[in-house]
Amino acid sequence: MPTFTLKGNLVHFAAFKNHIGFYPASKTVFEKFKDELKIYKQSGKGTVQFPYDKPVPLELIKKIAKLRAIENNKKIIDSQRRKRFLHETIY
Repeated sequence: MPTFTLKGNLVHFAAFKNHIGFYPASKTVFEKFKDELKIYKQSGKGTVQFPYDKPVPLELIKKIAKLRAIENNKKIIDSQRRKRFLHETIY
């Protein structure tokens, strides 16, 4: 499955018979963009379906990818802080 990455997975996508499956890999995306995503069919597994007969919402996808990049960067920073804290606590 094609995936865009930046310090981890950002979004995945796949082509199907009637739609493009879009997988943001984050519950935060569905919470933050719920109003913009509500017009698209979604599954409980974190999938959004963009039908072929409608324009692909490129601006929405950009916003989602930016949010995912921020989330990934935050994970790395938090991980580095934890490591530093543990190192300082042990030594």
